[in-house]
Amino acid sequence: MAIIFSQSFRYVSRQILSTTALCVLALSLIFVLGNLFKQIFELLVDRDLPVTSVLQFIVYIFPYSLIFTIPWSFLTGVLLVFGRMSKDNEILALRMSGLSMLQIAKPVFIISILLCVLSFYINTTIAPKGKAAMKMTLYNMAIEDPLALIIPDKVITTFPNYRIYTANRLGNKLIGLELIELNDDIYPIRYLKSEEAIIEYNEIDDQLLLVLGNAEGIIKNNKNPKDLTNLVPGLSAEETTIPLDLSTFRNNPKKFKPSLLETTELYNRLNEDGELSEKKSNEIRTEIQKRHSFAVACFAFGLLAVPLGISKQRKDSHGGFVLSLAVACIYFLGIILADNMKDQIIAQYLMWLPTVAITLLGVILFIRLNRK
Repeated sequence: MAIIFSQSFRYVSRQILSTTALCVLALSLIFVLGNLFKQIFELLVDRDLPVTSVLQFIVYIFPYSLIFTIPWSFLTGVLLVFGRMSKDNEILALRMSGLSMLQIAKPVFIISILLCVLSFYINTTIAPKGKAAMKMTLYNMAIEDPLALIIPDKVITTFPNYRIYTANRLGNKLIGLELIELNDDIYPIRYLKSEEAIIEYNEIDDQLLLVLGNAEGIIKNNKNPKDLTNLVPGLSAEETTIPLDLSTFRNNPKKFKPSLLETTELYNRLNEDGELSEKKSNEIRTEIQKRHSFAVACFAFGLLAVPLGISKQRKDSHGGFVLSLAVACIYFLGIILADNMKDQIIAQYLMWLPTVAITLLGVILFIRLNRK
């Protein structure tokens, strides 16, 4: 107990916690603002979006940002603190006082374990709830003001199997609208052009209806959309209605996304015999293992950051952040590559590869450092 609550322990802990907290705030701010503008930038520009709606999005996005910013910030904090302590010969002074590297780095391990517990709860419960709530908010905005979803002079890819472009918007009408319908292989099968169109919500079928006036278009051969010689040109209609699916905005029980459900709910889905395809089961298992791997990343990053910070003798400046950026990029790149194979059974094991690799590297470097 004397070592745990010693002055050196409190000093190192205070330095790491304060630096990590500042990094979390800075990185989360960047992450939240980036996602905020990605999701509702057009609504912020073209509509008088209430401040309460903006605050809602921030509240929903912030927990999701912590999935990435907590481990990255902890890595940065430990690198900066131990790099500065090494540069100022504080590590040498502590070693000469009889403390081993394991004792000096004990605050790192204790804090990392606490952060792992916090990250586990955020990854498995809070973040999925936030993403689901954000998706539902977008859905509510879509049915309350569907016209806001079609932004002039921009190709809209929000609706499945459709690409929509409109030159201008006049009142509740879309002027100079062009629409391309795609098949499941993302090949164009129909092109429509209309001088003006309107969009409205069909409450009975829970879908948006894009009504094109005086539409003209071209239809490709549905069996072979690559065959440009088999076209049906010159089609025209006084009024054409295109139903637009809202599944990308709402939580569809039949087409659910694992990232929107809590981990307990994902386990429940796996236990439903015969309800899931092998592909969907693999996606769920991959999502679960990704969350667990992210939670353990705090310990792996902390273990690696101690020897890296000391060996590089980083000052409390840009050097430590650049090094943390490099490590984090390699780690998250491995996670992204595994996530791209989420429908394959091997993906759930690959999710642990970056975490295990960083942990093993950290153990090797720490043992070498402790022997010096």
